[in-house]
This record gives sequence, C-alpha cells and structure tokens, in this order.
Amino acid sequence: MSAVGRALAVLDVFDGATCLRLTTIAARTGLPLPTALRLVRELVAWGGLERQADGSYRLGTRLWVLGGQVPCQRRLAEAGQPYLRGLRTATGRAVTLTCLDGDRLLVVDELGETGAAGSHLPLHATAAGKLLLAHGPDDLRRQILGNLVRITPYTVTAPGLLLRQLADIRRGSLATTQEERRLGECEIAAPVGPMGEAGPAAALSVTAPSAPAARRAAPLLAATAAALTAHLTPPDTITKARVGGNHRSP
Repeated sequence: MSAVGRALAVLDVFDGATCLRLTTIAARTGLPLPTALRLVRELVAWGGLERQADGSYRLGTRLWVLGGQVPCQRRLAEAGQPYLRGLRTATGRAVTLTCLDGDRLLVVDELGETGAAGSHLPLHATAAGKLLLAHGPDDLRRQILGNLVRITPYTVTAPGLLLRQLADIRRGSLATTQEERRLGECEIAAPVGPMGEAGPAAALSVTAPSAPAARRAAPLLAATAAALTAHLTPPDTITKARVGGNHRSP
C-alpha cells in the first residue's frame, strides 16, 4: 500500500467513530504501531486529525473545510428549502436547519433571520443544539458541560440541570429553550435524518416570541421534520431497518 493509501486508511477507520486511540487505529488499519503513529502525527500537523486531552484522536477541522467545498451541506440545504418554506408559511415563525460542526451548531439554512446560513451557534443555548447534544457522543457532552457560557440571564449554566434536560430529551421530551440565546426568543427543535450512533444527522427548529407560541408549532414542526427525514433517507436504509426490525424480540 502506498503512503497515500495508508494515510487514507487511517482516516477511513473513523467512519462511524467519533474518537479513537492510536492502538485502535493501528489494529483497524493493520498497520504496525510505529507506522500508525507516524501517519497520525503527520495528519495532526496537517489538520486532518486532532489530538484530544485524553490522548485519543478525532477528525480535524481541515477535513470539514475541504468537505464544505463538496456540496454535501449544500445538498442538505437544497433538500430542506421547500420544507423550510412550508413550515415558515404555516407557522409564521423563523425556521432553521442545523447540524453539528465539532462542538458548535452549524446553520445550514434559515428563514426569518435566526442566524445566517454558515454561521455557528452554541449547543447548550439552542433547542437544536440540545437535541443533537442529547443524542450525541458522551465525550461531546463532557466537553460542553465543562464550558457552559452564560449568554443571557436565562442561559442554562448549571451542568446538573442541563444533564437533566438532555436526559428528558432522550426519553422523548421536546427540545426547547426559553430566551437562552437571545432575549425574547424561545425555540423548539425536532430531529432530521436517520438516527445513527452519533444522533440525528440534523435538526429543524422553530423560533417564537414565547414558549406557548413555540409549543403550538410543535405538531407542524414534527410533521415537517419527519417528511424531510423521509426525503433524505435512502430507500435501502428504510428496507434494512424494516428487515432488522423483524428479528427483534417483542
């Protein structure tokens, strides 16, 4: 295998994994540990991998920057546009489509000026952020809980309280915020895309001037998110899920 092939093999083992240790990378690639270490160090220096405080590695922001030039987020935005327009028209509220970008929320598209497309929002102070954080990996939750910055007087900065909110979301409660990012804005969010090990692929949210107004939009939001999820889910994925479900115990 060429040097380029070995480097690509290292990156490829992160498919479906958030963070990996060097020994796991070496084992999954079949590379000798010294070779894996050399390649990992070169990838860290280039920005393709990032070394975490616990010694593990995750994909780096350089890959995200390059990936942004391949229109994957653009495809998500284009697929979501008719759904966002419909939800915006039906609710009269600002609507936003977002996804995770490291430890922040990336605005993929929006209608109503809640945040410009391409901008970043905090996970702990947004309904979509809480939704993705609730279903995301443990290491991401630990990272966010260690730096809960107060944005408004109502931002949740107590780790215990946020953990309880995230647990409620995992149990099926609505993901909401009440003036936690901006005064006078309350949000509600629903998942978009197949639910993987790292949570949903994206989130769709509605912003309203009050919590009751946001909750009134919940049925329309849920229906729109489900329709967009069906649009984004490949037919073979649905078939596999159904087949797999037939083998589960009742």
